[in-house]
Amino acid sequence: MAGQNLKGIQRLKAAWSNSLAGVKACWAHEEAFRQEVVLTGLATPLAFYITEIPTERALLIGSLLLLLIIELINSAVEATVDRIGLEYHELSGKAKDIASAAVLFGSLLVALTWLLILL
Repeated sequence: MAGQNLKGIQRLKAAWSNSLAGVKACWAHEEAFRQEVVLTGLATPLAFYITEIPTERALLIGSLLLLLIIELINSAVEATVDRIGLEYHELSGKAKDIASAAVLFGSLLVALTWLLILL
Protein backbone atom coordinates (compact mmCIF):
# COMPACT_ATOMS: atom_id res chain seq x y z
CA MET A 1 0.00 0.00 0.00
CA ALA A 2 1.48 3.33 -1.05
CA GLY A 3 2.29 5.79 1.70
CA GLN A 4 2.15 3.34 4.57
CA ASN A 5 5.59 4.42 5.80
CA LEU A 6 4.72 8.12 5.94
CA LYS A 7 5.04 9.90 9.28
CA GLY A 8 3.75 13.09 10.86
CA ILE A 9 2.17 15.74 8.70
CA GLN A 10 2.86 13.78 5.48
CA ARG A 11 0.80 10.86 6.80
CA LEU A 12 -2.02 13.23 7.76
CA LYS A 13 -1.97 14.84 4.30
CA ALA A 14 -2.09 11.43 2.60
CA ALA A 15 -4.91 10.27 4.88
CA TRP A 16 -6.88 13.47 4.17
CA SER A 17 -6.35 13.03 0.41
CA ASN A 18 -7.45 9.38 0.53
CA SER A 19 -10.53 10.29 2.57
CA LEU A 20 -11.57 12.99 0.12
CA ALA A 21 -11.09 10.56 -2.76
CA GLY A 22 -13.40 8.13 -0.96
CA VAL A 23 -16.09 10.77 -0.47
CA LYS A 24 -15.81 11.81 -4.14
CA ALA A 25 -16.09 8.19 -5.30
CA CYS A 26 -19.11 7.55 -3.11
CA TRP A 27 -20.75 10.78 -4.29
CA ALA A 28 -20.13 9.86 -7.94
CA HIS A 29 -21.41 6.27 -7.73
CA GLU A 30 -23.92 6.01 -4.88
CA GLU A 31 -27.35 7.64 -5.17
CA ALA A 32 -28.22 6.82 -1.55
CA PHE A 33 -25.12 8.66 -0.33
CA ARG A 34 -26.01 11.74 -2.37
CA GLN A 35 -29.54 11.70 -0.93
CA GLU A 36 -28.23 11.37 2.62
CA VAL A 37 -25.74 14.22 2.10
CA VAL A 38 -28.58 16.46 0.87
CA LEU A 39 -30.71 15.41 3.85
CA THR A 40 -27.84 16.22 6.21
CA GLY A 41 -27.26 19.57 4.51
CA LEU A 42 -30.91 20.53 4.87
CA ALA A 43 -31.46 19.11 8.35
CA THR A 44 -28.33 20.54 10.01
CA PRO A 45 -29.52 24.17 9.95
CA LEU A 46 -32.95 22.91 11.02
CA ALA A 47 -31.35 21.34 14.11
CA PHE A 48 -30.13 24.79 15.15
CA TYR A 49 -33.61 26.22 14.64
CA ILE A 50 -35.46 23.42 16.46
CA THR A 51 -33.50 23.50 19.70
CA GLU A 52 -31.12 25.70 21.62
CA ILE A 53 -29.88 22.83 23.79
CA PRO A 54 -26.37 21.81 22.66
CA THR A 55 -26.85 18.15 23.59
CA GLU A 56 -30.00 17.88 21.49
CA ARG A 57 -28.28 19.57 18.56
CA ALA A 58 -25.39 17.14 18.87
CA LEU A 59 -27.80 14.19 18.83
CA LEU A 60 -29.72 15.49 15.82
CA ILE A 61 -26.64 16.28 13.75
CA GLY A 62 -24.63 13.33 15.09
CA SER A 63 -27.31 10.84 14.05
CA LEU A 64 -27.17 12.23 10.50
CA LEU A 65 -23.37 12.05 10.40
CA LEU A 66 -23.48 8.49 11.72
CA LEU A 67 -25.84 7.58 8.87
CA LEU A 68 -23.32 8.99 6.37
CA ILE A 69 -20.56 6.94 8.00
CA ILE A 70 -22.65 3.78 7.80
CA GLU A 71 -23.47 4.48 4.14
CA LEU A 72 -19.76 4.91 3.34
CA ILE A 73 -18.99 1.56 4.98
CA ASN A 74 -21.90 -0.08 3.14
CA SER A 75 -20.60 1.28 -0.16
CA ALA A 76 -17.10 0.00 0.66
CA VAL A 77 -18.47 -3.49 1.37
CA GLU A 78 -20.42 -3.47 -1.89
CA ALA A 79 -17.42 -2.30 -3.91
CA THR A 80 -15.19 -4.95 -2.33
CA VAL A 81 -17.69 -7.73 -2.98
CA ASP A 82 -18.17 -6.58 -6.58
CA ARG A 83 -14.38 -6.45 -7.05
CA ILE A 84 -14.16 -10.11 -6.07
CA GLY A 85 -16.70 -11.11 -8.69
CA LEU A 86 -20.07 -10.14 -10.12
CA GLU A 87 -21.43 -13.70 -10.25
CA TYR A 88 -23.86 -14.60 -7.47
CA HIS A 89 -22.41 -16.15 -4.36
CA GLU A 90 -24.37 -16.75 -1.17
CA LEU A 91 -21.69 -15.18 1.05
CA SER A 92 -21.42 -12.13 -1.21
CA GLY A 93 -25.16 -11.62 -1.00
CA LYS A 94 -25.05 -12.09 2.75
CA ALA A 95 -22.29 -9.48 3.16
CA LYS A 96 -24.20 -6.95 1.06
CA ASP A 97 -27.46 -7.64 2.90
CA ILE A 98 -25.82 -7.21 6.30
CA ALA A 99 -24.23 -3.92 5.26
CA SER A 100 -27.59 -2.78 3.92
CA ALA A 101 -29.22 -3.72 7.23
CA ALA A 102 -26.71 -1.45 8.98
CA VAL A 103 -27.95 1.45 6.82
CA LEU A 104 -31.54 0.54 7.71
CA PHE A 105 -30.77 0.67 11.44
CA GLY A 106 -28.88 3.94 10.96
CA SER A 107 -31.92 5.39 9.22
CA LEU A 108 -34.15 4.22 12.05
CA LEU A 109 -31.77 5.86 14.54
CA VAL A 110 -32.03 9.18 12.67
CA ALA A 111 -35.83 8.99 12.57
CA LEU A 112 -36.13 8.01 16.23
CA THR A 113 -33.70 10.69 17.39
CA TRP A 114 -35.46 13.45 15.47
CA LEU A 115 -38.94 12.28 16.52
CA LEU A 116 -38.07 12.06 20.19
CA ILE A 117 -36.47 15.52 20.24
CA LEU A 118 -39.28 17.09 18.19
CA LEU A 119 -41.97 15.57 20.37
